[in-house]
Amino acid sequence: MSRAYRYGAWDGGADPLAPPYDVRAAVDAIGRDVMQGRSLQEALRDLLRNGLDDDRGRREGLDALRERVRRRREQLRSSGDLSGSLQQAREKLEQALTTERAALDQKAAEAAERESAGEEGAGADASEAALAHAQLDALPRRTAAAVRELADYDWTSQAAKQTYEELLDDLRQQALRAQIPGLGQMGQQGEGGQQGEGGQQGQSMEGVKELLGDLNALLAAHERGEDTTEQFAEFMAEHGDAFPEDPKDVDELLDALAQRAAAMQRLMRSLSKEERSQLQQLMAQAMADAGLEAEVSALNQHLQDLRPGAFVRGRGRESFNGSEPLGMDDATGALAELADLDDLDDQLAMDGPGQGLDDVDVEAVERQLGTGAANQLRRLAELERELKKQGWLTGPASQLQLSPKALRRLGQTALRRVFADLESSRRGSHDERSAGAAGEATGTWREWQFGDEQPLDSVATVRRAVLRSAATRSPSSSSSANGQQRAVRLLPEDFAVAETERRSSAAVALCVDLSWSMYAEDRWAPMKQTAMALAHLVATQHPSDAFEIIGFDRTARTMSTAELAAVEPAWIQGTNLQHALALARRHVSRHPDAQPIVLVVTDGEPTAHLDDDGEAWFDWPTSPETLRRTVGEVDAMTRSRVAINTFLLGEDPGLRRFADAMARRNGGRVFAPSLDRLGEFVVSDYLRARNGSSGGGARSRRAS
Repeated sequence: MSRAYRYGAWDGGADPLAPPYDVRAAVDAIGRDVMQGRSLQEALRDLLRNGLDDDRGRREGLDALRERVRRRREQLRSSGDLSGSLQQAREKLEQALTTERAALDQKAAEAAERESAGEEGAGADASEAALAHAQLDALPRRTAAAVRELADYDWTSQAAKQTYEELLDDLRQQALRAQIPGLGQMGQQGEGGQQGEGGQQGQSMEGVKELLGDLNALLAAHERGEDTTEQFAEFMAEHGDAFPEDPKDVDELLDALAQRAAAMQRLMRSLSKEERSQLQQLMAQAMADAGLEAEVSALNQHLQDLRPGAFVRGRGRESFNGSEPLGMDDATGALAELADLDDLDDQLAMDGPGQGLDDVDVEAVERQLGTGAANQLRRLAELERELKKQGWLTGPASQLQLSPKALRRLGQTALRRVFADLESSRRGSHDERSAGAAGEATGTWREWQFGDEQPLDSVATVRRAVLRSAATRSPSSSSSANGQQRAVRLLPEDFAVAETERRSSAAVALCVDLSWSMYAEDRWAPMKQTAMALAHLVATQHPSDAFEIIGFDRTARTMSTAELAAVEPAWIQGTNLQHALALARRHVSRHPDAQPIVLVVTDGEPTAHLDDDGEAWFDWPTSPETLRRTVGEVDAMTRSRVAINTFLLGEDPGLRRFADAMARRNGGRVFAPSLDRLGEFVVSDYLRARNGSSGGGARSRRAS
């Protein structure tokens, strides 16, 4: 039986096929920052730092991940006391000395009883106990020095001697595990495995010596440039359990060892000078006692030679404020993790030149912050890739640019905002649906060629098909069997293109002030949005208009919409209106049959001009020469019957006086809109001027 299926919109919650982010929302967010005067690279970096709302309404960017890194660092710093190894050594030493003193006291008491009983040799035992007491009382207060002097001490108490040997053994184990964390509980020097604490089977000291010897031989061969592939495989087959990082080659093995060595160095820097000196002496004695000093020294030298950069890692002395004593291996593990977090924080900050998401170690993010954080980073990377893949951004990472597609969206968004303002202020809707004519038909046609974009002449096309069919059909086949006329088939060679003559209806020059004051007074973004809105309106609805953007500060220059979107504020003094008007006059003169429209957006009176040699001259306050040359351009416009409509931003009295005088002289109009209505006024004036209803004397208009 056939089944009936119905298809409809998904109503089971968030769309499972939807992308993690709205790419268009990302483009809008970048556009807002660019309009404010930030570079595209800065805008993209801020987007990645702040993040975008995902399909669950969550917003987590790189800054949120950095905050999680910061919390993890604080958690590590409160996990214990870095001087725990030294503290544990002090406690062990005190325990051994207390036990030994008790044994000596007991020995002295027994000798006294035997001496009173007249037993021979009791006095010598009492003297020996007193001498040992004196030796213990004379021990240095520094733990390391006391341990060193006890190396040749003849212990009375076997329990005290065992505690002393455990002290050295613990230091040795911690020091070795600090470099090779996979080394298990080690027994005393001797053949075969020994039982460690809790009955754990450990590695014999001979096994440790063999591991260090094989490791040094492998690193030495690698340092000589030999092929160590087979040697590494054999080494890992025998000693791989000691390396939980599971390195795949010698370089990965070196990286793991260097990271632990750097953590050990960081531990030493984090101790006081006294603590550092004592711990180093204790470690040296522990290694020498087991005959490992030469192998450990050789390992450290190989790491210094092969990974010298690892030993400058760290940010000085680390402050751990926990109360739980940390052994050397635990302390170096915590410090290695802290160094990992520091590197991760630097990567997530993306402060370095050319740094991007590709430089962030996703595995480190997952290792330190979990799978969810790693997935969040992957989604941000996917968003960055989609911005390029979908054609919103172009160029390499160091030279990113907004694509024409992105510029159209920014212009469309700005224009939509302008039309919304027009509607809300009841000035009428100007959202014209019909585009301006791209050209006027001449009444002639030509044969279609591949790549032509002009409209087809349907009458000429059908006529050519009929004539071709008639010329190729025999008289007997001109009609079908039932007397009906056969259909005419259109072939590519029948197509005819209607020829048009392209005519501009308006020549528009928009002059925008790019001086520093526009940025300092928060006028930069409204100026950019207005220019982008007008450019989009002309491009989409009046493509026959000749439109040009002219930016001016100390000098003026023509700009594309892409250049205007990318321009950043610069500390350049000077407002060269004279040069801007000269470029505007040149533009409109190139289109003598078009309606000239010159619009000026500025917030300061002219303070710069071009000399006869073409060099820019700046004066503050405005010099008479600057005013004379600027007025000369105004008069040239007036003689050409080109009105200049000026939009004043701010309350500069000098600019207001100059604009009023320019309007009286030229017959243009002066507007003083508020920043939030600048786009509305400029677009409205363009549409009015395009329809031939602007001009007609100097009129001034103010809007707040």
